[in-house]
Amino acid sequence: MSPASIITEPVTRDFLKKLAEERYGDMVKAVVDLKRGVIALGTHMHADAEEMLLHDGSLQEDLWGVNIHPEQSDDLLIEVDSMINIRPWQNNRSRDITDDSIRSQVLELARSFILP
Repeated sequence: MSPASIITEPVTRDFLKKLAEERYGDMVKAVVDLKRGVIALGTHMHADAEEMLLHDGSLQEDLWGVNIHPEQSDDLLIEVDSMINIRPWQNNRSRDITDDSIRSQVLELARSFILP
């Protein structure tokens, strides 16, 4: 898998650690597509992963940005914080995801791509 990829199968924390070292040192930026159930990761910016998914057939309203911290414990593994999450037209005016249902779905999907 190239550093920036759309994945459909889970990856190991070791893979994510190596990817993090190539980019930010301790974090991997990722964008999940709630409708298609895929995730793009390994880009320098969330917007780049978002663009990859849009070109692959995703719809913007289904895409949400997260940061994956592979060295952290499970409760700190995934952080919802991305500029692409700011979308007033979906009632989300924050880099966080303010809708609890969407936030839970994003976290669950993102976690499903990380092997223990």
